[in-house]
Amino acid sequence: MTPTPNDPRGARWALLYGNFSIGCGVMVPTGALNDLVSSLKISVAVGGQLIAVAAVVMAVGAPLLAAFVAGIDRRRLLTFALGWFALGHALSALAPNYAALLPVRALTVLGAAVFTPQAAAAIGMMVPPERRGRAITFVFLGWSVSSVLGMPLHAYIGEAFGWRYAFGLVAVLGLIGTAWVWRAMPDGVRPPALSLQSWREVFTHPALMATIGVTALSAAGQFTLFSYFAPYYRQVLGADAAQISTIFMWFGAIGVIGNVLLSRYIDRIGAARAVAWLLGAMGLSLLLWPLGTSFGSMALVIMPWALGCFASNSAQQARLSMAAPALTAALVALNSSAMYAGQALGASSGGLVVAQAGFGPLHWIGLAWMLCAIALSVWAARRMAAAPRVAAAHG
Repeated sequence: MTPTPNDPRGARWALLYGNFSIGCGVMVPTGALNDLVSSLKISVAVGGQLIAVAAVVMAVGAPLLAAFVAGIDRRRLLTFALGWFALGHALSALAPNYAALLPVRALTVLGAAVFTPQAAAAIGMMVPPERRGRAITFVFLGWSVSSVLGMPLHAYIGEAFGWRYAFGLVAVLGLIGTAWVWRAMPDGVRPPALSLQSWREVFTHPALMATIGVTALSAAGQFTLFSYFAPYYRQVLGADAAQISTIFMWFGAIGVIGNVLLSRYIDRIGAARAVAWLLGAMGLSLLLWPLGTSFGSMALVIMPWALGCFASNSAQQARLSMAAPALTAALVALNSSAMYAGQALGASSGGLVVAQAGFGPLHWIGLAWMLCAIALSVWAARRMAAAPRVAAAHG
């Protein structure tokens, strides 16, 4: 049965799967980085720029495209975005060299810049306000699941068969998502277009912009090190292909648990408090990173990080949506932009550090970013609590 705006269950699952395929595609260079740099005869630092460049494109593209696509029916928009993403990964798998792969990658991720924020805005329109936080975090579970299944598969396929097969797998997943979203999404879902006044309110509201800044800082903290997990595990821990795949799967499985728990309890404990705990968990892993000297000890060290990794972004999206419901489309787009900007900053700066000093300093730099994110999050929560109606004026 085709769902309607009052019966969004089928659409929720389709959007969750869409985010799963998007997550697989965004993270595929990370999982397949070892073979990619070997096959294309480039350094680890240069290979990491695939992550950074894509993140820059998504950071700039998310808010700009949000304004451009404001009046388009979300069924058609989301279907097109996933189709574009799938096609781009198919072309990437055929790229003859790094010089060809980089621009194709940059164009491909425009689909991600559209899909993730617009999926959140769409599902937010399709459920009652009291269920909005849970619905948004539910569709973001797709990103967590991609880390359980996609990241280990990318790592294993990249090590065993080559990076091109990993990119090809993302193309297949994207095509499946394209068909599913078209079938499950109802017609007529059109979040209201935002006026210049609405955008101005977002950009001039200190607490809302600070909350968005938390996403950028935490993403920078994570991707300073996360971008280079695969070569770190191989070169420092001596892990083989199966072990690298297993530890990515472990990270993703814990991440799903974190997001499921968040989805269940966020409306009870509050999004701001959830974000504080999740950022703290990731900071703990970065602090303890040097203790991960073996495969087993590393699995323990990354547990708090995994619990907070995807759940923190889901909580941030819900936090913004509930703070100013009428500005959800703009806030979610800007939050996605901040996430990708943080990824670009972390991946590019991490690459420079690896090239100059190796892997050793990465976790300290990541921890510094994360502590800044925690401090800013606490300030934003207090500012929002002092004047909650300002942020919700259009809600």
